[in-house]
Amino acid sequence: MQKGNWRALLPIGVFLFLYLGLGLLFEYGLGIAMGFYNIPIVVSFLVALLVAFIQNPALKFDEKLEVIAKGVGDKNIITMILIFLTAGVFVGVVGRSSAESVAYFLLSIFPAQFAVLVLFIVSCFVSLAMGTSVGTITLITPISIAVANASGFSPALCVGTVISGAMFGDNLSFISDTTIAACNGQGCEMKDKFKANFFIALPAAIASTVIILALSLNNEVTAGVDLSYNLVQIVPYILVLIGGIVGINVFIVLLIGITSGAFIMLVTNATAPTDLLANMGSGVSGMYETIMVTILVSAICALIREYGGFQAILSFIRRVFKNTKGGKLGMGLLVGAMDIATANNTVAIVMANPIAKEISEEYDISPKNAASILDTFSCIFQSIIPYGAQILVAISAATELGCELSAFDIIPNLFYPYMLLISCLIAIFAFGEKKKQ
Repeated sequence: MQKGNWRALLPIGVFLFLYLGLGLLFEYGLGIAMGFYNIPIVVSFLVALLVAFIQNPALKFDEKLEVIAKGVGDKNIITMILIFLTAGVFVGVVGRSSAESVAYFLLSIFPAQFAVLVLFIVSCFVSLAMGTSVGTITLITPISIAVANASGFSPALCVGTVISGAMFGDNLSFISDTTIAACNGQGCEMKDKFKANFFIALPAAIASTVIILALSLNNEVTAGVDLSYNLVQIVPYILVLIGGIVGINVFIVLLIGITSGAFIMLVTNATAPTDLLANMGSGVSGMYETIMVTILVSAICALIREYGGFQAILSFIRRVFKNTKGGKLGMGLLVGAMDIATANNTVAIVMANPIAKEISEEYDISPKNAASILDTFSCIFQSIIPYGAQILVAISAATELGCELSAFDIIPNLFYPYMLLISCLIAIFAFGEKKKQ
């Protein structure tokens, strides 16, 4: 058995110092708006990769390149990158006007008393369809502020509800970066991970609905929101959702979404023919950073594994967590720690994937449950850290509309992430692992 080597984890420490340390300094020390995201994550990982190269002089330079090539060239990594690219084209083709149509449609048919609940449902659906929590928050937060101003509901409650719903879809969507990363990293089908994840997320969503409904009924409402919508534009999203749930290959599902989306957007004149290809390019460009991070993290992790870093972590987990349930909790805390450090749940999953894979083999955890735990815990932590993109984007969108909110106004209203944590812990400790699949 390979001997554990804690020094092999130095590249991760260097990355954390550059990205987390400087990010916190910029955001809270120097007071730079969105300062945490002024730190180039790709450059931070490049420096960490350089440190990994310098380590272990016993290996020649060419031998280190071979180790990296094997890590980056893994089938799951290549598949992940191709899915990222295809998903980017889909989002670029369909656009975001359909998300607003869903929101305005539901707000027009339900009484104003249930406006906050509608925001939660809309955010769940839009994020599930789009596969992005930040995109959902960017779209729906302005609507939530309009709801707050028109109805009398607290802006912090409305914005917190939108973030909660956005994380529901981020966790479950078939085209979410986190789902793609977790499933390919653990080697499981997306439909299998969805089923395992759904029975954790559903109770949390129901509990959140009850809480929101109870708060809504105790609030005095003054008026509602009434704006135009076009429901035809949500058809591509619905096709992608149905195809994913049925179990059709993810590439075929996305191609169906792209084709139907292009046709509908052109027929309804939502997009000019000359703009369609440009939108596809923009969608793919939006995946650039995620793809580069995936490649760099794969390279770094390959060298860390070669030097014995993963074995050191596994040895620690063996000492602390003694059974399958403990292994699941250890896996969840591992990806949570990565997310606190990076403030990016996709990056956290990509970094945790290789270690989690070995944990799942060590503790006989099925790939679908491992992927579900990684995705769920990363979304829980990502949604509640005050320097995460989700909260910062929501604050920025609200501020542009003249609504001053702080992260600590919003965090107490993030009901879904808290319910999801409780649901996940119950699933880990109350239900045993079935036969590995």
